[in-house]
Amino acid sequence: MTLAALDDTESVSAGRHALPDPGAPVPKLALPTVALLVVGWAAFMASTVGYLRGWVPAGVTIPVNAAVTFVMFTVSHDAIHYAVSSTRWINRFVGRAAFVLVVPIISFPTYAFIHIEHHRHANDDELDPDAWASHSRWWQIPLRWPFPELSYGRFILRALRSRPKTEAAETLGMLIVGLAGLATVIATGHFWTLAVVFLVPQRIGLIVLVWWFDWLPHHGLADTQRSNRYGATRARVGMEWLYTPLMLSQNYHLVHHLHPSVPFYRYRKTWHRNEAAYLERDAAISTVFGQHLNAGEYREWKRLNRRLGRVVPVHMPPRSSAPHAVLHRIPVASVDPITEDSTLVTFAVPEALRAEFRFEPGQHITVRTDLGGEGVRRNYSICAPATRAQLRIAVKHIPGGAFSGFVATQLKAGDVLELMTPTGRFGTALDPLAQRHYVGLVAGSGITPVLSILETALQIETESRFTLIYGNRTKESTMFRQDLARLESRYADRLEIKHVLSDEPLHTPELRGRIDADKLQGWLTTSLRPDTVDEWFICGPLDMSSAARATLTAHGVGEERIHLELFTGYPAASAPNRDYADATVTFTLSGQQATVDLAAGDSILEAALQLRGDAPYSCMGGACGTCRAKLTRGTVEMDQNFALGPAELDAGYVLTCQAHPTSPTVSVDYDAFLTDE
Repeated sequence: MTLAALDDTESVSAGRHALPDPGAPVPKLALPTVALLVVGWAAFMASTVGYLRGWVPAGVTIPVNAAVTFVMFTVSHDAIHYAVSSTRWINRFVGRAAFVLVVPIISFPTYAFIHIEHHRHANDDELDPDAWASHSRWWQIPLRWPFPELSYGRFILRALRSRPKTEAAETLGMLIVGLAGLATVIATGHFWTLAVVFLVPQRIGLIVLVWWFDWLPHHGLADTQRSNRYGATRARVGMEWLYTPLMLSQNYHLVHHLHPSVPFYRYRKTWHRNEAAYLERDAAISTVFGQHLNAGEYREWKRLNRRLGRVVPVHMPPRSSAPHAVLHRIPVASVDPITEDSTLVTFAVPEALRAEFRFEPGQHITVRTDLGGEGVRRNYSICAPATRAQLRIAVKHIPGGAFSGFVATQLKAGDVLELMTPTGRFGTALDPLAQRHYVGLVAGSGITPVLSILETALQIETESRFTLIYGNRTKESTMFRQDLARLESRYADRLEIKHVLSDEPLHTPELRGRIDADKLQGWLTTSLRPDTVDEWFICGPLDMSSAARATLTAHGVGEERIHLELFTGYPAASAPNRDYADATVTFTLSGQQATVDLAAGDSILEAALQLRGDAPYSCMGGACGTCRAKLTRGTVEMDQNFALGPAELDAGYVLTCQAHPTSPTVSVDYDAFLTDE
């Protein structure tokens, strides 16, 4: 499905428009950005050594090194948003290598935190750490712009308790080394030399940075990032041939705030690709001389004779074409460790089966394999966004676990496993024009389905927010820690992650321990008030999940807003003491109908398996939903149900592994999984 471009005459709030596609993923390595880093360092070394040797006058060294400060900020700025490389450590390395020539007394991770907060709260005088730069009174500019460290210092001190200890230590170390170096230079009589090669050019560079990165894009705009992202920062149009290279594309700063992971050298291309879409959203636009233009004025400014960029539709991920869960043999593409006790398995789904293995966020697959001659079935949530053609699962190693032990010690790329096509209903229907707030309450491997929901929702619903509260023992045991950090940077203004750690004595006090009723009570009365959250996703240990659901219900959260996922491994419930009678069961599977006599007390699934060994099932405990079918005739009772929500029950769906006939004849349809939804 696609969301067609809205007609120009349709009046829709800019805040409810889907965000256009930037048109390109994060590069494996942004060569222009890396080239800037190399050229910047080369220019700095050449001008500095040239001045020290007497080959270059101060009048050359100062402007060259000031330009280096400006250029290096652009490099570190892209590294903050993981736009330098799709490989995480390269961004950290490049960011640190560049930022040391910008503000050497603040660590790169600390400034990254500051900058991400700016993206979340741009133009908010209370919360935006850069508001002082764009909203300063004219007489404050000479006092504040040359010394951003002073303004950032206050912000850093306020947030210090909640920041990682290593980050604080790195910044403290840089501050000590910087001040000690300055004192040494002064004591040895080389202050003027340091001033020429670094202090003066650095201050000039910082003034230009504050002007071009903060004041020009944000000054005079009333909207905040949360209220209207299209009006919280502007694009400056005109004379692109000069200003784009001169400003390193920051004349299109609006593009950066809309698509933070786009490298700086692609801003202009992204702008022209989506120009019509931005105009529909009434984006803030000014000329290079500061004249504000609305959409109509901008079109007139372009003399109405240039072709407008097309509006890029938002592509909703398609659903699986399989009528029900069907087993296929699928090769393993890669087996990679995530933590010491978990493994990521990626599958190479053949082209002919990709339509069947499309999935919705939050769904799972059943993996079947023969271990020692005994068939083993396990359910694993798909931990990739539904917008990406990638099927992957994460396997937590369980002591003595048959399949998890096999994955940890034997499984390798090229092996073939039997997979059922995706099933499950943990997710929620997404709408590209929705503006919602989602919250995930997860612990341990419970992150796997929520990771898919989180990333898909942020891609599809570009005005929605997600708060993830994620419980683990330690930082090292946290599954997908690096992926989550990357997502938090990419969706800086819409994603907030709270890591709750139980075995980290130095962790932030309010986030130390486990996710329990007491902690949830505190959040529900402060940052996560029930009236500000649209839907909740709970996945983790049974005790945590039960407590979270009970606490939410006690605070008036309706069941239809709570999504609960329980992993397999729960024992099948004993059938209640009822006098079931024999029954005749008719079931439809893969377009074929069959009828079988069922002994009193047996489940419908047991009846189906008498004739069809391919009848879908996995956990046999009512937790996974793989055996879901629609009751079309008769009545049944279920022993237990962890997988079907109220809407599905009202629509007549049952879990056939838990359903016992209470009428002489019963009919169910496994193929109804898709046809009437």
